[in-house]
Amino acid sequence: MAGDEGWASSCPALLENLSLLSPQQIELAKMLLKEGQKHLFDDWSGADVDVEKKKAFFYQVALLDSSYPGGLASYIQNAKKLLADSKAGKNPFDGFTPSVPSGEVLTFGDENFMKLEEAGVKEARHAIFVLVAGGLGERLGYKGIKLALPVETTTGKCFLQHYIESILALQEASAKLAQDELLAKIPLVIMTSDDTHARTIELLDSNSYFGMESSQVKLLKQEKVACLSDNDARLALDPNDKYKIQTKPHGHGDVHALLYSSGLLEQWKEAGRRWVLFFQDTNGLLFKAIPASLGVSATKGYNVNSLAVPRKAKEAIGGITKLTHADGRTMVINVEYNQLDPLLRATGHPDGDVNDPETGFSPCPGNINQLILELGPYIEELKKTGGAIAEFVNPKYTDSTKTAFKSSTRLECMMQDYPKTLPPSSKVGFTVMDTWLAYAPVKNNPEDAAKVPKGNPYHSATSGEMAIYRANSLILRKAGVTIAEPVKDVFNGQEVEVWPRVTWSPKWALIFKDVKEKVNNKCSITEKSTLVVNGRHVALNGLNLDGTLNINAVDGAEVKLSGVVLNKGWSLEHIDYKDNSFPEEIRIRGFKIEKVERFEVN
Repeated sequence: MAGDEGWASSCPALLENLSLLSPQQIELAKMLLKEGQKHLFDDWSGADVDVEKKKAFFYQVALLDSSYPGGLASYIQNAKKLLADSKAGKNPFDGFTPSVPSGEVLTFGDENFMKLEEAGVKEARHAIFVLVAGGLGERLGYKGIKLALPVETTTGKCFLQHYIESILALQEASAKLAQDELLAKIPLVIMTSDDTHARTIELLDSNSYFGMESSQVKLLKQEKVACLSDNDARLALDPNDKYKIQTKPHGHGDVHALLYSSGLLEQWKEAGRRWVLFFQDTNGLLFKAIPASLGVSATKGYNVNSLAVPRKAKEAIGGITKLTHADGRTMVINVEYNQLDPLLRATGHPDGDVNDPETGFSPCPGNINQLILELGPYIEELKKTGGAIAEFVNPKYTDSTKTAFKSSTRLECMMQDYPKTLPPSSKVGFTVMDTWLAYAPVKNNPEDAAKVPKGNPYHSATSGEMAIYRANSLILRKAGVTIAEPVKDVFNGQEVEVWPRVTWSPKWALIFKDVKEKVNNKCSITEKSTLVVNGRHVALNGLNLDGTLNINAVDGAEVKLSGVVLNKGWSLEHIDYKDNSFPEEIRIRGFKIEKVERFEVN
């Protein structure tokens, strides 16, 4: 190597250590110096000290380089540009005028809704489900992975079990509708991170994949990205280790690059798959919305379909908006709530983000981060971009000069920003459903939820569980069952409606038509009641429930229930989230179920 080291002369500490590096590591070192990262080596000691740590440093650099589309040099260059824009206060939507895009607004239970549900179930055998689950439940006050959290405590089923059982029910119903003797297995991809990968595998293994074949499930692990210490995009070193670059998560937008580089998309296309459905880790209502939304994609021919709910103006949820640039470019994307109001004010809407007087909602529907993409056009787009998604940076500056950061920052990307790069010919639409049916995420801890302004959603474990009971009660009511009115109660400082605790397995009823076929209008359920239906062929014919009824039926059994079930039932007992004598998943709800008396049918 003698005589070829001029490139490192500006960095004596690195120069002294060149003998330790392989040819590939030399190339990485050259790239780092070229991109202004000399500071990374300033405190390195002589060549015979910390040899293993120096090798580990270059292993880390190689990983950061290989896991980012375009490599680490691209990351640094993108960061410089975005940090300069941030410092200058540049508006990412400069030159764009917002308007309301076209999409479908559905009414639960009407003829159109039921038709779309059936079309969606039929189409499901051509679908792939992608679950982004890179986050822990720390913000919730839960130390485990969010997928292991119970959706509701009546049955104790966790989110992952609920999702897998829903996909299996779709798989079976789809094959039946299509009269397909060969059961098309619906693939499930889970994007994990360093924080969640091992625990997700453990959850699947210890529960035999909740009934799904292990070959159907693929895990793709996202890597973190380098942190940035200043406006020059100098990479930040770990404060406790001078041979390690500090890293943070890049965001769920990485899912597109991971899918592209995995080669799975092409395999699926060859197998006749048509749709990729992306969903997030803690929305227990989602699968009530999926059949009709997939039906919309199939009948409307949408390349991109965003699931949405009615949105109140200024609510802390992004709005799906059509943006038209002065140069003629258009895109239909999610605009975050803190950007939507100023954007409207700047483009001839002096009142900004306000509700439509007729509907009482913002004209831009609320984005809930569930996307349905048509596979063919998705692959073509990823061939151009490699799965790279438009990024943003959100540095917290120490003062108004915007010269120093309070702590290191990083580039981030969001899954729902995928449509930003699409050509105008792409068919991008949305499907709006009632919030009670489609959206009850679990993301806020009890303290934060209790501080939410009155009338806004809590998005906590408490409200998430109550939303399940509410949705199931309203669906039964729509099918003709007499359901008692809910009572109001306060748990962990959050006032919620407590409906009868009704829950059923997805194989009992996947769509509204299934419910209508299995209940009649001579049934009634009181507010204090709990009903758990776990079985396929269970009919409620004139059942009057005042207490707790658990039905467990094997697939071959036909069960018809009528008459009166009366017992003391199960009650909700208040507990304080600070009471450490209860497990975290119970404390964060603010109640436990006291199982006094029940009638069980096996």
